[in-house]
Amino acid sequence: MSDPTTFRADRMTYWREHAWIAAIAMALGMGVLWIMDNPHVWTGAVGGLFAVAVRAFYLASDEANAEWVLTASDLSGPDNRHVRLRDIDKLRSLGSAVQIITRSGDKHLMKYMADRPAVMAKIEAAMARAGNAP
Repeated sequence: MSDPTTFRADRMTYWREHAWIAAIAMALGMGVLWIMDNPHVWTGAVGGLFAVAVRAFYLASDEANAEWVLTASDLSGPDNRHVRLRDIDKLRSLGSAVQIITRSGDKHLMKYMADRPAVMAKIEAAMARAGNAP
């Protein structure tokens, strides 16, 4: 691999995941109020939607623009995250995220990947070329 490969968080994946989280938060909020026998169960949906929407809009500028760079020997990400390919122990799939677990136990998430299987395949191929077969 001569040129670095860049993996960018996908905005549509970011918003789609937050829509699912909002739906779950709305259902949970309504369920809790129903269990408590509150006559205003619908407010749980409003509260769940509002909480997730505020979080989503607040973090969108950072999370939806995150970028990881894969070179022949390293994987570097936001907030000065840096992993040597030979130090990676496992790759896992978590929704649209790729979890990177190092031999020392450090964990990193490449979040909101539009094509998670392709990202994992490229990292595994680079690991093999670096002498660390998955």
